[in-house]
Amino acid sequence: MKFYQALSAFLEYCEIEKNFSQNTVNTYRIALEQFYDFLKTNDLQNCEIEKLTTNDIRPFLGWLDDKNDAKSTLKLKLSAVKSIFRFLKKKQFIAINPTANILSPKKEKLLPNYLNEQEISALMDSFDISSPTGLRDKALAELLYSSGLRISEALQLGLHSIDFASQSVKVLGKGNKERTVPIGRSALDTIQKYVDIRKELLPEGTRCNSLFINGRGTPLAANQAYRIINSAMTRVAESKHKGPHTLRHSFATHILDNGGDIRSVSTMLGHASLSSTQVYTHVSVKRLKDAYKLAHPKA
Repeated sequence: MKFYQALSAFLEYCEIEKNFSQNTVNTYRIALEQFYDFLKTNDLQNCEIEKLTTNDIRPFLGWLDDKNDAKSTLKLKLSAVKSIFRFLKKKQFIAINPTANILSPKKEKLLPNYLNEQEISALMDSFDISSPTGLRDKALAELLYSSGLRISEALQLGLHSIDFASQSVKVLGKGNKERTVPIGRSALDTIQKYVDIRKELLPEGTRCNSLFINGRGTPLAANQAYRIINSAMTRVAESKHKGPHTLRHSFATHILDNGGDIRSVSTMLGHASLSSTQVYTHVSVKRLKDAYKLAHPKA
């Protein structure tokens, strides 16, 4: 059996036996037709399917990479090739699956989006703290940047979650894991001022234990918090992504850029493992390389 014959049988199997959607079948077809083009470039298009080896197939990834396909695209197309060979093995057209030991490329890790220190200063100065809502908004932004909290963690805080004496906040993170994170003096000062006038946001006769509340006296919602931070960032930053998580990324990046310990940063972020924090070191290294290229005469 030649590959084009196997392709026809496989697509029929997907449509009839597996009842895949037309979009899924078309995705397989496009990827496998490209694999057939790869076979043709290597004069393997007429090779009997059972004679194709792992060494014949593995270069397909490099062939795609030369076309500047993204890692996610490579992964998808290799998955299609693996699927057809699993089908051939299942239907006993081949005795050995030559793709079984071909590893899929790892998913690209996108570098976290963050603001530089000047943008952070401009952001904090942009809030109108003459109004209760403006002071609340600044207190939220200061806390997110000062302690690296997730927005969900910040919005879960109660009125007494902040320990002003120890300059820290107790947070309930993912998996209901509790951690204590330091808060900087600037953030503490703004939060204290907000707490002092917070009652002005509460309609008469209402009570709410949440630290961050809206004008109706109910807990501030995540979408409201996102709009607050996004709007403030839009005024001062050119960053592509503008939201609460950008402040968390900025927190980690700036600490590491200034010589902070990665294990301490990992603990403060509430990461389950150190590998989750490693991405921030890549940001710092990238900045060092950029500075090197700009400044070194032999770079």
